[in-house]
Amino acid sequence: MTSVAVEELKSVEGTIEAELASLLIAIVEDGGSIGFLPPLDNRAALKYWREVPGGDGVILLAAKLQGRIVGSIQLQLSTKPNGSHRAEIAKLMTHPDYRRKGIGRLLMQAAESQAVQEKRTLLVLDTREGDPSNLLYSSLGYVQAGRIPDYARSADGGLDATIYYYKKLD
Repeated sequence: MTSVAVEELKSVEGTIEAELASLLIAIVEDGGSIGFLPPLDNRAALKYWREVPGGDGVILLAAKLQGRIVGSIQLQLSTKPNGSHRAEIAKLMTHPDYRRKGIGRLLMQAAESQAVQEKRTLLVLDTREGDPSNLLYSSLGYVQAGRIPDYARSADGGLDATIYYYKKLD
């Protein structure tokens, strides 16, 4: 999508905070496995976002369409001395109303570019087994490293497996 712009968010305040909270709530209500269970109230969503940017090694990127946030992703830089070459991709979110338009791919590519700028050569991530995101990660060259059963609780109370992926960057 050429009209979508990805930008780094250094702080989360005002309208940005409200848009991110709305995005998170929409993802959770749609069944996304991103660490929260429905119902997620606005207060909890706002609290989460206030703690993200500026956190220890966290780079927050947002996808905007016509000035409105429609997706986000986090690049979590390892701060451990033996991990200065790696980062984790976390919380890739595309608003349900804007899926299947290339926004997730655009956010992933932006996070990878940011990782290269930060001199990171290895990216890791995990996602719920069976989610459409597995296809995205594979199509971007991520390699499945393993599966952990019963990793995360779903909204219906069941336990879902997670799949770990990695990608080496040039």
